[in-house]
Amino acid sequence: MTTSRLILLLSLKNKERKEGTMAIVLYRSESRGTADHGWLKSRHTFSFANYYCPSRLNFGALRVLNDDYVEPKMGFGTHPHDNMEIISIVLDGQLEHKDSMGTGSIIKKGEVQVMSAGSGVTHSEFNPSEDEPVSFFQIWLFPNEENVEPRYDQAYFDLAKLQNNWQMVISPDGANNSMWIHQDAWLYRGNFDEAQSVNYQPKNPQNGVFLMVIEGEVRVEDQSLSMRDAVGLTELNGNLSIKIEKESQLLLLEVPMVI
Repeated sequence: MTTSRLILLLSLKNKERKEGTMAIVLYRSESRGTADHGWLKSRHTFSFANYYCPSRLNFGALRVLNDDYVEPKMGFGTHPHDNMEIISIVLDGQLEHKDSMGTGSIIKKGEVQVMSAGSGVTHSEFNPSEDEPVSFFQIWLFPNEENVEPRYDQAYFDLAKLQNNWQMVISPDGANNSMWIHQDAWLYRGNFDEAQSVNYQPKNPQNGVFLMVIEGEVRVEDQSLSMRDAVGLTELNGNLSIKIEKESQLLLLEVPMVI
């Protein structure tokens, strides 16, 4: 059994949920783990590197959500991954990627990268700009199949189509021009105007829904969430209703809670 799978099973074992009762876990922006290496500033929603919190190992299949900021001409040297679905979403700037599969590319704002690490891959990430930092989310999900052949994909998603709309970015099957991964999970982005209610209907009622406010302010149940706050919900029993209190950019993942 891999270390990542053991972490997942242990964390699931330690969570108790009442059947039929919605559970909410808050992840306040200021409570995230912090790393500041000068050239890299990162906030970790879940345990990562030197940040360890036993109650924040993962949210179901969602293992990592890092909010990274890299200075110009700096980046991550070549390092290995295996048996993880890795998604990078560039918010501002550009990110250069090179890997052992022979891929070399630059990911810009509006573009999303997917890498299935599978049986093993090495890669590097670098900010090629002379004067502009890069801001991006790095998201890892446990796969539903281990030791698959590593693969790479990259796509542009029209930011205009995010307006008052859930845009499917990641799916298990590439539906609606989304990118696919080795997991029964979905990732959406959306930009929503103030003073409206937005709904999300889970594909599978057994899944959990993780919502992060990239910018703005929303209310979920009785919880008010602002910039970089997040919430994980399980046992939804129907639609998730989100009240947009200020113009907001949202990130939503639907993931299996048991694998």
